[in-house]
Amino acid sequence: MGTSRTGAAGAASRISVSRTGRTAPAPRTGLKSPPSVSPSLPLDQILLGDCIANLEKLPAESVDVVFADPPYNLQLEQSLTRPDHSLVDAVDDDWDKFASFADYDAFTRAWLLGVRRVMKKNATLWVIGSYHNIFRVGAALQDLNFWLLNDIVWRKANPMPNFRGRRFTNAHETMIWASKSADAKNYTFHYEALKAGNDDVQMRSDWHLPICTGEERLKGEDGRKVHPTQKPEALLARILLSSSNPGDVVLDPFFGSGTTGAVAKKLGRHFIGLERDPAYAKAARARIDAAEQLSGVSIAAPPEKRAEVRVPFLALIEGGHVKPGETLVDERRRYTATVRADGTLALDSIVGSIHKIGSLVQGLPACNGWTFWHVKRDGKLVCIDDFRAKVRAEMAA
Repeated sequence: MGTSRTGAAGAASRISVSRTGRTAPAPRTGLKSPPSVSPSLPLDQILLGDCIANLEKLPAESVDVVFADPPYNLQLEQSLTRPDHSLVDAVDDDWDKFASFADYDAFTRAWLLGVRRVMKKNATLWVIGSYHNIFRVGAALQDLNFWLLNDIVWRKANPMPNFRGRRFTNAHETMIWASKSADAKNYTFHYEALKAGNDDVQMRSDWHLPICTGEERLKGEDGRKVHPTQKPEALLARILLSSSNPGDVVLDPFFGSGTTGAVAKKLGRHFIGLERDPAYAKAARARIDAAEQLSGVSIAAPPEKRAEVRVPFLALIEGGHVKPGETLVDERRRYTATVRADGTLALDSIVGSIHKIGSLVQGLPACNGWTFWHVKRDGKLVCIDDFRAKVRAEMAA
């Protein structure tokens, strides 16, 4: 959670806490920035001052993804203490205090409008919050015609307990993932990569991750936390890996301790941070400068199956990879079907696609025929998807 809130003291200025004060070069990944990156963007810089004023200075439709951790408006009425009467280091900073819900709603709409203006057509926005504010933010998003894609529950592996014992322990925060509009259909989402990294199971909308602790937590010379709500890098890494590509521009209008910038640098993305507190900006800059970028091969955008050239089963027959009259069998040799000359399969008197026949023999509503069916070659079973890959390679040559 950052502090770039309206009403910040001092004029908005570039802490262009960039080392050169100039537009930053492309990340050192061996990958070039997308040609759509504006040369006037303050890449890899932290702009110091009011977030709404600084948003107005950015070019329209210039960023690829936004992560926003706005003030939660916690409405704390008194200090929190543990059972031993020690003081809890809670969020009681002025930047989290608003005069009323109406004041908070006006602030929310203002920064959302600013963010919407600088988002590219197919950019997406992530907003994180607690029960204090996330529902108000969600209503504002819909009022402003953002299109909600998911709400993600971050389940904290090590949440702070409820010391008063009068409520359930607040063990999660909620993130809203939204596109700029319902018409933005080509937003980035690395579905296959997320699934592969999750043991080939679809990534769910509840993420179990620990809060920021240990060496990752920034602390001052006095040993106290630099920022009260520093987010864990694992959370930002999953967000950026799922919804951005190397070279993309990531905007964080509430930059705080710089988690977004540090993770963006490691993953070969550019960042723009907006922050009103000079102390937070200074700590964030030092943190980002110390971060090491990962090698290009480890962060390169994964290939998306949906972007691959469509190859019908008939093309395998026409290319001589599979012959009419051959028998297809599943990997466990339980089911068989006969290949027809027109690219369909025959199961007794039933004729259908490789997918339809695959689902029928299993009694399932759906089946990926490409990975289900195999053909015998030299005494071994070969998946027909291997032949599809060969056809794709031939078409690309």
